[in-house]
Amino acid sequence: MSHTESIQLPAGVSIHPVAGRIGAEIRGVKLSADLPADVRDAIRAAWLKYKVVFFRGQTHLDDASQETLVGLFGDKAVQHPTAHTKEGTSYVLELDSHRGGRANSWHTDVTFVDAYPQASILRGVTIPEAGGDTVWANTHAAYNDLAPELRELAEKLWAVHSNEYDYAARKPNADQEALKRYQEVFTSTVYETEHPVVHVHPETGERHLLLGHFVKRIVGLSTSDSQHLFNLLQSHVTKLENTVRWRWQEGDVAVWDNRATQHYAVDDYGDAHRVVRRVTVDGTVPVAVDGRRSQTRSKVARNPAASSAANESSARTETAVA
Repeated sequence: MSHTESIQLPAGVSIHPVAGRIGAEIRGVKLSADLPADVRDAIRAAWLKYKVVFFRGQTHLDDASQETLVGLFGDKAVQHPTAHTKEGTSYVLELDSHRGGRANSWHTDVTFVDAYPQASILRGVTIPEAGGDTVWANTHAAYNDLAPELRELAEKLWAVHSNEYDYAARKPNADQEALKRYQEVFTSTVYETEHPVVHVHPETGERHLLLGHFVKRIVGLSTSDSQHLFNLLQSHVTKLENTVRWRWQEGDVAVWDNRATQHYAVDDYGDAHRVVRRVTVDGTVPVAVDGRRSQTRSKVARNPAASSAANESSARTETAVA
């Protein structure tokens, strides 16, 4: 993390690491689009260093002002390729636990496209009295933990990421309405994209494992070998030493570097209500160690009539892990 070892802190702003390898809380900041340059620089430096940063008590934010925060972390907001934005907003994606929004699987957001988001800005709206934490993992620390021989192998591998997977197997307790929304909305267009298993971060130069829930197979391997190797590499990402867990309060904001992390929303709050809202920042196409770039190999629209109907009748919410 030497590239941001010394962060210049404006008066009144402080940074407090939450875990040993990832995550820090930034205090003394009321988030807005017009923060002074020195505050913006400090936030961005901390974000790159700690991979995910947290801000408590941002209760002044609404959907519109959350969208304006994009400029702190990138050039523009981007809509989800298939899930619907919250009604009345341009870019807000709502995860409502009463409407299928439980992203309880390790993933990096939207890796089934080539230029997936570089940052995600998540705001706590309705938080259970107990449970509903989110956990993030540092994919650079995971890469560094690999034995040299395994690291060398990983750098040669490519994986196919897709938004089409066995939803019923991943969500065995999902009701039929949730399954229908997954089929009609989340996979209304099916993507397959090839990414390097190890990519080079465009700002820090660090090497990261690029894996998670959307990996369908590793290129060139049998199904069995692909799954075994995926499990081995993924287990390094989710090792507890590489993670940070955040206990949400209403008004909290978490911003993570989507190029440097995976995350998991813990589904341990039963029938309690949990609502969080996300805005994502447009990203760039990942680059492998050898300089090759990710490519979307296929993009197939499926049953557009059903998708249109679902758009009219279903929740404008995230229907699956996105």
